[in-house]
Amino acid sequence: MTGLEVLAAIREELIQAADEKTRESSNRFFKEEVKVYGVKTAAVRDIAKRHFREIEGLEKPKIFSLCEKLLQSDYMEEAFIASEWAYALRKTYQPADFQVFERWVESYVNNWAKCDSLCNHTIGSFIEQYPEYIQNLKGWARSENRWVRQASAVTLILPARKGMFLEDVFEIADILLRDEDDLVQKGYGWMLKEASRNHQQEVFDYVVANRVEMPRTALRYAIEKMPAQMRKRAMER
Repeated sequence: MTGLEVLAAIREELIQAADEKTRESSNRFFKEEVKVYGVKTAAVRDIAKRHFREIEGLEKPKIFSLCEKLLQSDYMEEAFIASEWAYALRKTYQPADFQVFERWVESYVNNWAKCDSLCNHTIGSFIEQYPEYIQNLKGWARSENRWVRQASAVTLILPARKGMFLEDVFEIADILLRDEDDLVQKGYGWMLKEASRNHQQEVFDYVVANRVEMPRTALRYAIEKMPAQMRKRAMER
């Protein structure tokens, strides 16, 4: 099968697997309108894995091109498959791939789920391999696009969970500190929470030092994994 035939087969499977109950359930998670077939995540992941075997022999630029075609459809399930395929290529990432990922974030991410699925694993894995690109994330944090700002934090979720890049986590949190967008607040609060798994005291000190300016949403996310006494103290004004 050609790449385009694989995409056609994927779309046919998604149509066949869709159900109204899942579609309605999916829509409840978003404030903005989203395009969904209505297919459960486990089924979408299975479709992604099965069809990746049909295209994994292609050169990376051709697979990325197929990913972009999936993203262009604006369907949540197709965006998830694109992210899964891009992540499957992580052992072949090169510095130039950042420009591709950046374009995808700027052009196709339009809700928190697309942001999470693309940034957590795909771009997060890239940053672990090429940490010099964290400087670009700090540029994202100053974007006028809410999803790009959210992506700047969400990209560091898994590296932060491993204890990596603490100073960069704090720098991005500094840039986003007073952001008025609740999803951006959740994004950088989540980043701080994951950093606290290995650096609890440092994150606690950061939150306490900034608690007057930090929105309550971000603060609650940041301290979620801390002991009750630390959470109580962090919430004091």
